[in-house]
Amino acid sequence: MEQQPLRYPRPEHKPGSAGLDAIILAGGLGTRLRSVVQDLPKCMAPVGGHPFLYYLLEYLKKQGVRRVILSLGYLHETVEEWIAKTPALSGFEFVYSVESEPLGTGGAVKQALAQATGNEVLILNGDTLFDADIEALVAAHRQRGAALSMALKPMEHFDRYGTVTTDGEGRVTAFHEKRFCTQGTINGGVYILQTHNSLFDGMPARFSFETEILEKQVGKGNLFGFPDNGYFIDIGIPSDYAKAETDFKNMFDGTTR
Repeated sequence: MEQQPLRYPRPEHKPGSAGLDAIILAGGLGTRLRSVVQDLPKCMAPVGGHPFLYYLLEYLKKQGVRRVILSLGYLHETVEEWIAKTPALSGFEFVYSVESEPLGTGGAVKQALAQATGNEVLILNGDTLFDADIEALVAAHRQRGAALSMALKPMEHFDRYGTVTTDGEGRVTAFHEKRFCTQGTINGGVYILQTHNSLFDGMPARFSFETEILEKQVGKGNLFGFPDNGYFIDIGIPSDYAKAETDFKNMFDGTTR
């Protein structure tokens, strides 16, 4: 089950993604990377001469996304200063949603949604690059009338991630704990969410998106998952951070100058 290579720049933007806001969850402390990356938010970990966030933004640019809501916390000034002094990012409109205290992934999404425009919003993790086809994900989300859809990454021989199972229509039927699997699909950390919905009603300021939103929607019929075999990497541990350094040298044609 070989994942497809990531090659940039792509020849054209994805029209189905144009006008879509993206929320990047980039407020994490990066504690598991402290041995190799110190005094930086995880999204600012240097890879190939650029912060990891740079590559996420390159991905969004090629998908046609231009308005980015950055959900920040720890050392948020570092991110804001880098964006302000990087001319290559001038094509984006940036909006900042800054946590005054840690809100968890759910609280961060809830706060950032107040800045979103349009009926749907794209959500990404700031320490993961998954080359999912956003146009296809949006189309499937709309076709199913979903409240929330996720891109799923097929994997083989792994034990670092929990798995996600779906029915024939793509409805998520279960989340499974981490264990060794010969094959399965994992949550790739790329979501399409209806901007105005009741999923966050009654939730506290601080909570987990994965536990309190995703897992509690199982069985309700409005949470869908769609496989995508695009390139995937999560830099949350030193070994995969080192892998990104090697991979990106070949993947981002013309961007690592």
